[in-house]
This record gives sequence, structure tokens and C-alpha cells, in this order.
Amino acid sequence: MTEHQSDIAFLRHCIGYDDTAECHKLEESISTIQRNQRCVRRAVWIMVLLAGIAMTSLCYALLFVDRYPQNLSDFATPFVFKVISALGIGSVICLVAFLGLGVTYRKELNQRREECRRLATRVLVSHLGQPRTRKSPGVVKNQSVVRNLAKPAEPSAEIVKLASEVVGVSELKKLIEKSS
Repeated sequence: MTEHQSDIAFLRHCIGYDDTAECHKLEESISTIQRNQRCVRRAVWIMVLLAGIAMTSLCYALLFVDRYPQNLSDFATPFVFKVISALGIGSVICLVAFLGLGVTYRKELNQRREECRRLATRVLVSHLGQPRTRKSPGVVKNQSVVRNLAKPAEPSAEIVKLASEVVGVSELKKLIEKSS
């Protein structure tokens, strides 16, 4: 299972907790698109197989034909060669068409996945509530401490704590010993 497929499976599982018509419609749509994708993938493999068989047959006929054709028109004259050529050309044309259809289904599935993410987020928020956000006491930027401006500066104990988070406790002790 690819990461894309496992992502969709997880999101479908998440929206399964919501019993609305929108979720059921989205899940049905995703199932249909995935089924169509599998069908197109199989058709692509069949077209690759048929094109390979046609190419192999033409090469075999070219090498082992009783009379060696002098030009291309002599080679394409026999009925069997025409059928094999038509099979090869038709399978290549169908292969291109099926690949285009596969890309279209992939785009549709990506759109449905985004809809599924929005619904899953809504379901999780309705069941669990809004997530809490944590505010960090400072941000490391170029190995220096940048204060969170929402809080006023406190005594040197907090500055030492912030510096120890950035530099490390052992390096901070060495800096304090050097400055003393």
C-alpha cells in the first residue's frame, strides 16, 4: 500500500465517525474513483502487453521470414503483418489514452482527498474540541535567544534558563566561569 493509499484509508476511517449524507457521498465517490483507477491500471498493463507482443511479433517476422523484404511495402504486404502492425499501433494509442484517463482520475482523487481532510478535521473538532496551541517562551534564531514579546522580561534566572535551552547547560556553565 502506497503512502497515498494509506492516507486516503486513514481519512476515510476518520470521516466514518460522522454519519452525514455528505460523508457517505464522499466515501462513495472515493470508492468509485479508486475502482476506476484500478480498472484503468489493468487496461494500461494489457495495452503494454499487447504492444510488446506486437513488437516482438514484428521483429520475429522481420528476422525469420522466408523471403527477406526489399523495402517497407514488401514487408507490410502480407495480411498477418498488417494485423500485427494494427494491433501494435492501436495498443499504443489506447495506452496513451488510458494514461491520460489515469492522470484525470488521480486529480479527482486528490480533490476528494482534500475534501476528506476538511471533513475529517471537522469531525475531529466536533468530537474532541479545538486543539490547544502552545506558546514557546523564546525562539532560537541564529544561536541567540529572541524573547517572546508578549511577556515582559523577568529576572536573570529566566534568562539563564532560556540560555541553557539554547546553548546547553554544560556550555552555559563554562561561559559563566569565563565571565567571572
